[in-house]
Amino acid sequence: MFAAALVKELISFGSIVMLAVGALLPIVDPLGGAPIYLAMTANLTSAERCRMAKMVAINSFLLLIASALAGAYVLDFFGLSIPAVQIAGGIVVCLVAWQLLNSPNTQPAVERGAPPPTAEDLSQQAFYPMTMPLTVGPGSISVALTLGANPPAGFRPLLVTAFAHTVGILLVALGVYLCYRYAEPILRKLGPTGTGVVVRLTAFILLCIGVQIGWNGVHALIASAYPALS
Repeated sequence: MFAAALVKELISFGSIVMLAVGALLPIVDPLGGAPIYLAMTANLTSAERCRMAKMVAINSFLLLIASALAGAYVLDFFGLSIPAVQIAGGIVVCLVAWQLLNSPNTQPAVERGAPPPTAEDLSQQAFYPMTMPLTVGPGSISVALTLGANPPAGFRPLLVTAFAHTVGILLVALGVYLCYRYAEPILRKLGPTGTGVVVRLTAFILLCIGVQIGWNGVHALIASAYPALS
């Protein structure tokens, strides 16, 4: 009886973990974001890029777990809605994608004698724009908010669900670290031309994602204001 109950609990726990991973990983898409990451950190050394990848993964974990566990309460406190977050986030994603899409093919060389970036510079760049909105954008935050929007009744089920979400988000953050950490050797095989093509294509897809996210927010606001039009 105890063994059967334990197996049932483990299966339920694993299903919640896989739900979090399955919902977040395709949207975060660290493998697709690796070319963007490599292009935006071209002025850093390999060691600095590895350190940046670790900081982005940690920031992504903290941002997603905060959104899943407390994001809905924060939005309620400020009187914000998820569509508003989607519209604002979609605009930011479009701006970043447009800037990257029109960036020069060759990155400017680092000037001789220029001071290397400080830990504070790397930390700021790791959060914006590397973590938000390029890695954890409004789409990922919306999904994380949805995961934590309907907590189960009771302290024990709530604790188990929160821990399962934490494990799932940790796996997603680990995927972010591995893809960004090894972006350079992965894309090195493509060469400069191939990498440039991949970066441009990924930037265009990112621009389309930003437009879609913004439209989802606009559509949701219109549907809530005029239900007959939805």
